[in-house]
Amino acid sequence: MSSQLNPAKNFFILLLGAGLIGLAPLFVRWSELSPSWILFYRMFLALPFLALINIYFNKDQAFRLKNRKNLLFAAIAALAFATDMSAWHWSIQFTSIANSTIIVNTAPIYVVILGIFLFKESVSGRFLLSFVSTYIGVFGLVYFSNTKADGALFGDALALMAAFMYATYLLIISKLGKESSINIIFYTTLFTCLFSLIPAFIESRDFLPTSKFEIYNLFAMAILCQVGGQFFITYSMPRLTASYGSVGLLMQPIIATIFGALIFSEYLNLIQLGFVILALVGIYFARLEINPTNKEGHDELSNQSTGA
Repeated sequence: MSSQLNPAKNFFILLLGAGLIGLAPLFVRWSELSPSWILFYRMFLALPFLALINIYFNKDQAFRLKNRKNLLFAAIAALAFATDMSAWHWSIQFTSIANSTIIVNTAPIYVVILGIFLFKESVSGRFLLSFVSTYIGVFGLVYFSNTKADGALFGDALALMAAFMYATYLLIISKLGKESSINIIFYTTLFTCLFSLIPAFIESRDFLPTSKFEIYNLFAMAILCQVGGQFFITYSMPRLTASYGSVGLLMQPIIATIFGALIFSEYLNLIQLGFVILALVGIYFARLEINPTNKEGHDELSNQSTGA
């Protein structure tokens, strides 16, 4: 009986983590700060909590990497992650939450493509079907989008850029071997916090929250999304099959799309909804492609395969 309950419990934890990250676009939209300053505070405010989690779970191995060179790779990965997150935050300012979140979740497609060209990795025929399904869904969603505001297509392009940069981040992380996932999340959060200051100061010199709501909003984003969401995903993914993990991670774009409609009236019509489902099916199979059996080297891909 307990063996049957554990997968159910871990799947619920994964759904919770993905759902919490799905709330991130709301906090971005509600914030009065520029997109990169939002990113800075998301990382900065999360760091003390991630440090405590690291100490609790890793004890004397907290903050210690098995290979010191991996600290450099973590920094390079964080540069890609900072670019991803900054582009994604900007995209939410121009296009709908549904468009931005669905497009950024196509990152697994680019993971496979980059793996083919950079590491000569092989793929199955299933990937071709996932690629076609994903991009018919994405292009259909964009084409039939209800968003008529100026710059919506630019926002979609930024989300596409974010997806590519997140794929780059995932590929670098996947090459870090047997390092602790919690250690890696801490260091990538730390370096992302530092790198985010570059575009943040270019965007604006107004970086201090000006209201209690802004402070609560930033803390909520840091704790719920960066700490809670990332930790729950990292905890649950290694304890689930690739199939369950891939399904669970789809909760993130689903939650984002639902709340985008409920709070910002960004409703999808039936045609758009059909293309969203088609895209999600493709993303699901692409995630299976990058982690078919939790094989060595892809553990981090499974633990962190949501780009928001």
